[in-house]
Amino acid sequence: MKTLIGGAVAAVIGVIGLAVWFDDFLTLLAGAIPVMLLLGGCLALYLGFDELKDTWQKESGVEPGVAESTPAESDAEKYRKENEELKKEIEQLKEEK
Repeated sequence: MKTLIGGAVAAVIGVIGLAVWFDDFLTLLAGAIPVMLLLGGCLALYLGFDELKDTWQKESGVEPGVAESTPAESDAEKYRKENEELKKEIEQLKEEK
């Protein structure tokens, strides 16, 4: 209930503020549009390049998204195996009791 009342109060204050400072809002909006276009364009370039890279990997016979394992992945696999070994050792110790 507090959230509903707080949201309603914030919306009313926002509408009043928008009415009072409408010219400033338009100035801010005019300044923000080029930045949003720039960031959106960079995101589109990144996603397009990523899709192109996947296409290249398909053509070369490599499964897309599967790259050679990184050091972090090999470390994770090493720790996973060590964890399994320790679990087995714990089970053996429990059986000995």
